[in-house]
Amino acid sequence: MASRALMMALLLAAVAVGCARAQLQEKFYSETCPSVEEVVRKEMVRALSVAPSLAGPLLRMHFHDCFVRGCDGSVLLDSANKTAEKDALPNQTLRGFGFVERVKAAVEKACPDTVSCADVLALMARDAVWLSKGPFWEVPLGRRDGSVSISNETDQLPPPTANFTVLTQLFAAKNLDIKDLVVLSAGHTIGTSHCFSFSDRLFNFTGRVNPQDVDPTLDSEYMAKLKGKCASLNDNTTLVEMDPGSFKTFDLDYFTIVAKRRGLFHSDGALLTNAFTRAYVQRHAGGAFKEEFFADFAASMIKMGNADVLTGSQGEIRKKCSVPNQ
Repeated sequence: MASRALMMALLLAAVAVGCARAQLQEKFYSETCPSVEEVVRKEMVRALSVAPSLAGPLLRMHFHDCFVRGCDGSVLLDSANKTAEKDALPNQTLRGFGFVERVKAAVEKACPDTVSCADVLALMARDAVWLSKGPFWEVPLGRRDGSVSISNETDQLPPPTANFTVLTQLFAAKNLDIKDLVVLSAGHTIGTSHCFSFSDRLFNFTGRVNPQDVDPTLDSEYMAKLKGKCASLNDNTTLVEMDPGSFKTFDLDYFTIVAKRRGLFHSDGALLTNAFTRAYVQRHAGGAFKEEFFADFAASMIKMGNADVLTGSQGEIRKKCSVPNQ
């Protein structure tokens, strides 16, 4: 009897999740705010024409939002006592919060109290990719904003130091499979990273404290170049291109460098330790299947954007993204 009750509870939970996802619609604001995408894109075009390097951080911000409490804009919230998601170590290198507020203000001017910060961020991430010469996709909309943001919950974020097992577990928790893992990892084709996110591959890899204690899976020539940029394990200021030579362009070069064992992070190199993800990397390393990869990336972004969303009467529509409504 207890097991039947448990099964019924699980079934009802699954139906509830499915209904929440079903409520996201590409034309959700067609009547209430038909200009929302135009407003967001106008701001994005203006910003990226001046600072194209902002595209990577905006894509990353959406990713970090969706992996903690789902895509509810919680990564955007401030905390007076510094206990919000943005205060946690994995998010301290995020940037673009002020720009998100600017875009939200423009949307509020066009359509007051209508469009959530979570939806604004999802649209900005799509446009960041598209304006970097990547794919375009229709973003399902209708997310609501959460009012809770807890720094300790960022342990749900896939860290750059993760191996394949950890990565698959963290992605599975958001209903994402290993194809989504390898596809979304290619978001590293745009943007930069601080040295401390990967410097343990260059220094003191196993704790032996000697110059030869390095990650053997990283290409030695590439490692030498990275050591020339990152002074030590304690270098927390230097920025390195994640996709050297084309870090402002969304392309397939990411797969080329990963195939050569030049992926910047442990998590990039981990893609070569599984047969499926290794085959995907190798297939796209040649650059011959651009349209196929672009379609895959769009599909995985839509799937990620459905993660644990708040819809209907859940949550709220924040007027400012950094603070809950009073």
